[in-house]
Amino acid sequence: MTVNQFVRIFAGAFVLISLALGVDGSPLFVSKYFLWFTAFVGANLFQSGFTRICPLETILRRLGVKDGIGCS
Repeated sequence: MTVNQFVRIFAGAFVLISLALGVDGSPLFVSKYFLWFTAFVGANLFQSGFTRICPLETILRRLGVKDGIGCS
């Protein structure tokens, strides 16, 4: 797997998990404050689209995950 794939998987998982824990109608509901994780992931994806700065991408590269085609 490549850095790009890991970033997409982590972002998607965080959004789904935080929605499951933060939406009132969910059987896994804990607190509405879990929706802040959803906002954080969305804001991070938005800013990385403009700045090309992604903390998870940096961490994964340092851990030795290979870059895929299209990643710089």
